[in-house]
Amino acid sequence: MQRRDFITLLGGAIAAPGAALAQPTKVYRVGVLLLGNADAASFQTQLSEGLGKSGYLEHQNLLLEFRSAEGKLDLLPQLAAELVALKVDVIVALLTPCALAAQKATRDIPLVIVSGDPVGSGLVATMARPGGNVTGVSLMGAEMHGKCVELFRDIFPSVRRIAVLLNNEDPFSKPILEQVQLAGRATGIEIAPSVRVRGQDEIDTAFAAIKEAGAGAVVVQGSLTTKAVAEFALKHGLPAAAQTRSFAEVGGLISYGADGPQVFRQSTAFVTKVLRGGNPADMPVEQPTKFELVVNLRTAKALGITIPESFLLRADEVIE
Repeated sequence: MQRRDFITLLGGAIAAPGAALAQPTKVYRVGVLLLGNADAASFQTQLSEGLGKSGYLEHQNLLLEFRSAEGKLDLLPQLAAELVALKVDVIVALLTPCALAAQKATRDIPLVIVSGDPVGSGLVATMARPGGNVTGVSLMGAEMHGKCVELFRDIFPSVRRIAVLLNNEDPFSKPILEQVQLAGRATGIEIAPSVRVRGQDEIDTAFAAIKEAGAGAVVVQGSLTTKAVAEFALKHGLPAAAQTRSFAEVGGLISYGADGPQVFRQSTAFVTKVLRGGNPADMPVEQPTKFELVVNLRTAKALGITIPESFLLRADEVIE
């Protein structure tokens, strides 16, 4: 070998490690579309921590792009379009309105959803074979709203009328109302009034109407479960229940539904699979494996309600 060739080879060998170190780390961009209900904070925490455990670390190889409608569903199409324009690697959508807005915005970017009924909402073809660009977790939300009626019956055996507060802008309100009415027929409880609101500014008036109609309690649709809603229910002296655990945490009387943090961790696993090259069409939609009953005893005391000891023993958590 000539000296000139040897120097060239040696120089290449010396340069190679430096060149390897200089290779840029791929930064993954994950879009997150939120409605802005009480679940949002827990969802963000579980997503960030879950991705971190899988090696996707914020400010290193991960950028999380959060967009929240703050309860204004009419903003969702615009927010979804923003995430698509950013060319994120995957969009995570919490609750049905967000999932539908994201699906309408893109059929190319993978979507990981956490929604009430993905099949019934038209988000996926079937649970086993989602097809398209959507997969994730089904909350079985409509059924859980119906369960709230049964729980109220157990707390208040004499209750004869329970109202339901629905989000008029959320198409998932239809199956929720059907399940609540079904539970009403099964328990002999009249479901009335059924009140629809278009935004948070109508909540106070809605609770006033519910109180005037003589309802003894109210089931609140999951996409309306904010701290403000819990406070208005308390203001009007109405026991309120919802599917989302966070509703009890922010002041609702009870919640019954999928274990929120666990479901959020389930959805994070889907995000990890997508970032590693998985195809949503081939990932069966999963259901929750754990459901929990949470009772806010502070709210019960504020309402002047005595929760039966037998009911409290059934609770997975009692907030005191």
